[in-house]
Amino acid sequence: MKQLFLLAAVICFGMAILKFYSARMHRSGSTGSQAGKAPWSTITAEMAKERLDANEDLILLDVRTQEEFDGGHIPGAVCFPNEDILPDLPFPFEKDAEILVYCRSGRRSAQAAEKLAEMGYTNVSDFGGIQDWPYEITTD
Repeated sequence: MKQLFLLAAVICFGMAILKFYSARMHRSGSTGSQAGKAPWSTITAEMAKERLDANEDLILLDVRTQEEFDGGHIPGAVCFPNEDILPDLPFPFEKDAEILVYCRSGRRSAQAAEKLAEMGYTNVSDFGGIQDWPYEITTD
């Protein structure tokens, strides 16, 4: 009986530790954070709009497919599909450039932000999907 109780306690403790670390990784947006700081950040569409209005040198990266981009995108965005962001291929932006990333719903933009951070880009923010963008969209 004592062994069964000890086994149950160890299992509960292990599950608590897994839950704690899982929650920490989810909050940071990355599993590879350095010194408690996520290598990229998640921001709102409103914050992204403020940054776009304040900084004309900012890079607005649409990581959807070219067809999705052609169907409508945020003015000033550059189409660079998530699938084309590869560590062994050169990326045409400075490592410290401010980069805002978006996709359709937020899944691919989070993946792209993670890849960019792993490639050494230090100022990357993901604001999710164009479906939540309440501002102007263009097909130009």
